[in-house]
Amino acid sequence: MTDDEILAEFRAADALLDGHFILSSGLRSPRYLQCARVLMDPARAERLARALAAKLPAEVRDRVQVVVSPAIGGVIIGHEMGRALARPAMFVERPQGEFRLRRGFSLEPGTKVLMVEDVVTTGLSSREAIEAVRATGAEVVAEAALVDRSAGKADLGVPFTALIRIDVPTYDAADLPPELAAIPAVKPGSRAAA
Repeated sequence: MTDDEILAEFRAADALLDGHFILSSGLRSPRYLQCARVLMDPARAERLARALAAKLPAEVRDRVQVVVSPAIGGVIIGHEMGRALARPAMFVERPQGEFRLRRGFSLEPGTKVLMVEDVVTTGLSSREAIEAVRATGAEVVAEAALVDRSAGKADLGVPFTALIRIDVPTYDAADLPPELAAIPAVKPGSRAAA
C-alpha cells in the first residue's frame, strides 16, 4: 500500500482527526490518528495488517513465532498481524500499572516475539511491553506498528517497521502554540496522560 492509500483508509473511517489532543505520553498534538476507528472494520484491519506484514524484512517474518501486543490499543492490530503471519497472537495488559501476560497466556524462554502496536509516539508503551516479554525469557526480535508518529526518533531497542510514518508536531502542555492553546484539549486514547 502507498502512503496515500493508507491515509485514505484512515480518512474513510473518520480516523484522521484535527483539534487539540492529549496523547498517551502526555504530549499535545493538533492531529490524531484514531486507530480504533480504522480497525473497527475487519476487512480494513486485515488489509492494513497484511500490508504491514509484507513490509517486515523477510528475516524478521521468518524468525517470529508469536505476536504480542500491548492492550488495549494494540490488541486488534496484533491479532490481525498474527493472522497475516499465521502465528499465535496474545497481549500484555496493565492490571496494576505494569504490563504482564494474563488470561493463561505464556511464553517459553527463547520464544521469538514480534511486538505489534497501533501507534508509536515516544515508544514508552512499547518499551514497557517489550520488558514484560523479556521478563518471561522470550526474545523480542522486532516491533511493528501501523503508525510511527515519533518522526523516526523512537528508540525501542529492537528493529522497528511502521506501515506509515506521520510527522505531526507534539508539544509539552506548558509550551503550546497559541492556536492550539485556544482549543479545548481532548484525550481520545486509552491510557491516562503521563
